[in-house]
Amino acid sequence: MPDYPSPAQLHLDLRDPHQHLVRASLRFQPRTAVVRLRLPAWTPGSYLIRDYVRWLEGLEVYQNGRPLAVERLEPACWQFECLDRGTDPAQQAEPAAPIELSWRLLAEELTVRTCHLTADHGFLALAAVVLQVEGERWSPWRLTLALPPGWQPFLSLPADGSGGWLARDFDHLIDSPLELGPHRCHGFVVAGVPHRWVGWGEDLPSRDPDWLADVERVCQACCRLMGVERPAAAAYLFVLHLLAQGYGGLEHDDGTVLQFGRRALRQADGRRKLLQLVAHEYLHQWNGRRLRPAELCPIDYDRATLVPSLWFVEGVTSYYDLLLPLAAGISDEQELLADLGAQLSRYRLTPGRMVQSLQLSSQEAWVKLYRPDPHAPDCQISYYLKGAVLALVLDLHLRRHGAALALVLQRLWQSHGIASRGYRQSDLVEAFAHHARDLSTLLPFWLESEHDPDIDGYLADVGLVLMAERSPYRDAGWTLASGGTSLTRVMRGGAAERAGLQLGDELLAIEQQRLRTPEDACQLLLDSADSAALQVHFCRDGLLRQTSLQCDPPAVERWQLAIDPGAPATAATRRARWLSLLP
Repeated sequence: MPDYPSPAQLHLDLRDPHQHLVRASLRFQPRTAVVRLRLPAWTPGSYLIRDYVRWLEGLEVYQNGRPLAVERLEPACWQFECLDRGTDPAQQAEPAAPIELSWRLLAEELTVRTCHLTADHGFLALAAVVLQVEGERWSPWRLTLALPPGWQPFLSLPADGSGGWLARDFDHLIDSPLELGPHRCHGFVVAGVPHRWVGWGEDLPSRDPDWLADVERVCQACCRLMGVERPAAAAYLFVLHLLAQGYGGLEHDDGTVLQFGRRALRQADGRRKLLQLVAHEYLHQWNGRRLRPAELCPIDYDRATLVPSLWFVEGVTSYYDLLLPLAAGISDEQELLADLGAQLSRYRLTPGRMVQSLQLSSQEAWVKLYRPDPHAPDCQISYYLKGAVLALVLDLHLRRHGAALALVLQRLWQSHGIASRGYRQSDLVEAFAHHARDLSTLLPFWLESEHDPDIDGYLADVGLVLMAERSPYRDAGWTLASGGTSLTRVMRGGAAERAGLQLGDELLAIEQQRLRTPEDACQLLLDSADSAALQVHFCRDGLLRQTSLQCDPPAVERWQLAIDPGAPATAATRRARWLSLLP
């Protein structure tokens, strides 16, 4: 058991889940006459200020059984003065009486970065729960829980042997999310390291006997990718929320929380998609957690921090999550090409990639990526998606020089990750240029430019080609609501925008023919002459209006990635080595 001196005592009471309230109390020894408290504003790995304070209520402070006046300095910052200890030197030499805090939090939002408490289970992202005592960030904490009958706690903190858990500091504490409930826990081992799998919504390992073995194979493939014999964590916890619908994950040093849809899991590619999510979050225990941007060393929980290298944290990980199930022997080449083709298709069909550079996408994560609107596809691009495409380009470029992206990851792990030394963008460029000197100029250009690298040329190296599939309809430059005829998107520079249409307009008729469904509009676009301008009647703000719509030729509907039958035999050899993750 770790030797932690005088930990702060945090107690969470979840015995009334029907109220969706977490009752928290904290007892600690004050070191100053004035104490300041803060509640984090965001959770690492999810770059959006979430203002967790909106769920906090009933904050009270006591010392020696007496209530202390609390002054609110900021929305999530409070201050209070400890009891006056007088002027007696003997009194001054004695430790101050402990401070006792209590507060409540509403837990009704089910995501991997918030809190959810019902009669079925509890999930707590502790950044949304725990008040930080200023000046005590690096002090130890002890956690205890009060749970409903029959419930068990699942967390990654070490047990203290007396019914509680110990965290070496505040960061360690809030990096350990809590899953709680009458769940079944499955254990397995990866390279000698104990792992646990806990599910809510459905016990997947009970339904799928091969599931844990396949997860273990993905975990081992991650280790091989990083050039290490065993995982970075001394023990690892997987938590899966299997829901009616949903998708996402959040990484932690010693575990991850995943959400996936039951309907999606039943699809032909559902199991593979979930394994890709497993691979993504598991790889983060290296890339993103221990191998971390310098801007997050240490993390500022109170405000947004610009991190120019988020493209590397998430883009490289998103690229490899497609390849790792194949490297683990669970999927095949055709499935990988289908998944990678879908990723490249989404990228090419997002016009915002020509507006927002990858560098800007990383820097603007706090204000754009997590707050999408109908205009987002035209003016921004996800650093996950554009970063994954650049990772593909970088991997294939490095292979022209006898290297591979995996070697860059391994080099950075040795130089920065093992030592917990944060890297900067210049460190990334240097690591790439070590294997291919021209990347010292190419990589900064690709990061700062709004233009695409030569994706087709790099794919040709491994005998692949992207083929366009065009829509059968003339391009109106709009997207209609599912089941309705209101405009949910108007493409920038497209036909609808040129015609003066805007978001929310309800289409009533085209060429005097009544519209009731999106399919009606598609059929009329299909039947109309290629060059004909169409008269469109629509409703805006309760008024009937009319405009003339000059459609564009049919647009590319999707891109498919395929093996080029005309590629030389050497391309197939290079493709096999690429897919094996070898240089």
